[in-house]
Amino acid sequence: MSTNNERNSHLVLLDVGKQSIYILDRHDKHLITTVTSAGFVDGVQVDTQNGLLYWTDMGKEKHGEDFPAPDGRILRSKLDGSEMTELVGGGDIVTPKQLYLDTTHQRLYWCDREGGRVMRCNVDGSGLETLVERGAGQSYPREELDRCVGIVVDEANNTLYWTQKGPPKGGQGRIFTAGIELPEGETPSTRSDITVLADHLPEPIDLELDSDNGFLYWTDRGAEPNGNSLNRARLENGKLGEVEVITRGFKETIGLALLLEQQLAYVADLSGHVYEVDLRSGDKRNWFDQAVAVTGIALY
Repeated sequence: MSTNNERNSHLVLLDVGKQSIYILDRHDKHLITTVTSAGFVDGVQVDTQNGLLYWTDMGKEKHGEDFPAPDGRILRSKLDGSEMTELVGGGDIVTPKQLYLDTTHQRLYWCDREGGRVMRCNVDGSGLETLVERGAGQSYPREELDRCVGIVVDEANNTLYWTQKGPPKGGQGRIFTAGIELPEGETPSTRSDITVLADHLPEPIDLELDSDNGFLYWTDRGAEPNGNSLNRARLENGKLGEVEVITRGFKETIGLALLLEQQLAYVADLSGHVYEVDLRSGDKRNWFDQAVAVTGIALY
């Protein structure tokens, strides 16, 4: 491993084309580690204190863009790829997507796309829970409007945010919010505290939160002119303000990581590129282009 211990000096990217995870030095793009996963990788998080890598694997059975089989997994390894462990699998999830790590409470949160669910477990894989279920009673895969993709958690305010992307290029994407805990006496499919923050979006995917400045950021895979973009909007009094398109022109964009102290974002897309975006000007530059198809990314 690199001896560079500077905060956010590494970028982790998931190459779904090669079913691999790359850890790169952010300054010179030197490849430090490659971890191979058996299926289609999508979301990633890093526990720097314990030297652990967590990621989602959408499974092996793929029909077009769909993953209809419940063969998704949540996995963990050391940062060098050793001690790889399956935390959740065995038919419990269909297509786990973006992953969020709550280091304070040692919990993992993710969206299960074809399963139409928002889920969580403890970092050792125990305590598996469904927090939100869309299209309850339907068979898998769930209808496209019910598919949950991106997730971020506001730990300080006990709030979940997630995206439901809708059909490809359909202009029916939405962003939702709800409490972290189920309201007493309610179920994941009937909970009454779910609020739609934004609708008629092109195709929102991954989320990130700037809690200090009250902004929600997301990537979008939808149709031009506002699709394939990086976006943000201000959160105020439980509502989402006007959407600002920061920059456009990606090729099926997915992954997002914020470096707010430098006013930068890193954005990944299925063309195999990672871009560095100036959040003030919207200017972007090609930061890495040696992957086949990039899904999730993370900084540490």
